[in-house]
Amino acid sequence: MFQFIPASAISICTLSLVRSVLLCVVCVFISSLSHALERSDILKHIVQQCIKPATTGYCEQCRTPVLQAGCAGKSTCQATTEVWAETSEFVAIRDIKMCGCPAEFVHGLAMPKAIITGVEDPLRPDGIWQFAWDVAIQRIPVGELALAVNSKNKRTQNQLHVHLVRLKSGPLPALGASVVGVVPQLSEVWSFASLAATRLNMPEHGVLVTAAEGGGYRVAITALSPEGQFTQAVCQP
Repeated sequence: MFQFIPASAISICTLSLVRSVLLCVVCVFISSLSHALERSDILKHIVQQCIKPATTGYCEQCRTPVLQAGCAGKSTCQATTEVWAETSEFVAIRDIKMCGCPAEFVHGLAMPKAIITGVEDPLRPDGIWQFAWDVAIQRIPVGELALAVNSKNKRTQNQLHVHLVRLKSGPLPALGASVVGVVPQLSEVWSFASLAATRLNMPEHGVLVTAAEGGGYRVAITALSPEGQFTQAVCQP
């Protein structure tokens, strides 16, 4: 015999199923969000935990230690941090994008030791540009050198970092269109870029700095990622 289930019972079962599915979706979303937040703090973690190998408990605290520390199981390019230069305020490291690339490929990151989120942070230090330039010029010819900071909506990390990279080869008409002017000193980059962004109504923008012909530095702003748009951010296979 067929047994008929009352409509009210079906509704209760359906509602229970829907609630279970929604709960599952929420749990997955929270888990994904937590993972995304953790991944966006990788550079912050490096600045706080990985540049001082003499610290007690260093190998336990730092997820990507410097190779010299000799932390067990941490010896590959991807698993270690390579420090290029350091001052009391800033540190420059190898970007993970260099791993597996030819020796001539260069991609570094210059960061403040203080926790500064990015281009939008009012505490962003003017001195980071000169520090980044001084480090980059040791590895990249002036005519090819570019410093790039991505906008808030184009970056993957919430610790201010300047990309030390080469410009893409060949004509870059979009770069010419994005240049907003020339500054004589790198300490003027942030203020100059902010004024230009206000004038052009570009609250979300990234900043690119290159050498200007005749002296000084060209400043370009773009709503896209200046790292991806104008530079050799990754090596060619």
